[in-house]
Amino acid sequence: MSRLERFRTNKDKFFKEHENSPLTPEQRDRFEKLEYYPEDESLRFEVELDTEGVSDEVVTLGTTTGEPKEFVPAGRARFEVNGETVSVMVYREPGRGRYFLPFRDGTAGEETYPVGRYLDPQAKPDGKLIIDFNMAYNPYCAYNDNFTCPIPPFENVTKTPIRAGEKSYPDKA
Repeated sequence: MSRLERFRTNKDKFFKEHENSPLTPEQRDRFEKLEYYPEDESLRFEVELDTEGVSDEVVTLGTTTGEPKEFVPAGRARFEVNGETVSVMVYREPGRGRYFLPFRDGTAGEETYPVGRYLDPQAKPDGKLIIDFNMAYNPYCAYNDNFTCPIPPFENVTKTPIRAGEKSYPDKA
């Protein structure tokens, strides 16, 4: 079993069984597994963030419930998907420092959650980031309206379809 397959199996188990699952008890009773695109190594990128002209001032992203959520721009990532250049802003969480990439692509509303999906890019020792769209996931508000989720900013919206990671969840509460 690959690392990605183990991750997906563990996530399904968490969603089905754990008390902190974003699913309601009724959803957990019906839950079998999340739907994913097949793994696609061409959608895993190692990038250097372009920080030229990027302010380290806190920015506020809108959320699904209207409550503001603050992030710090870390830099712009550029890569090619199906021959098209995609450029997105990667953020850091104030106080925690972890990288966060909210995005909406050409699959949104058809194959994936309409609002968008998230990624948590991983830093390498050399300063580059691993952006692996096979790890793209839905925000908790995709399963249940009781959660507040940041909405991907306009600069992270692309018409290019990125067919990797988690697909739409059909049993939203």
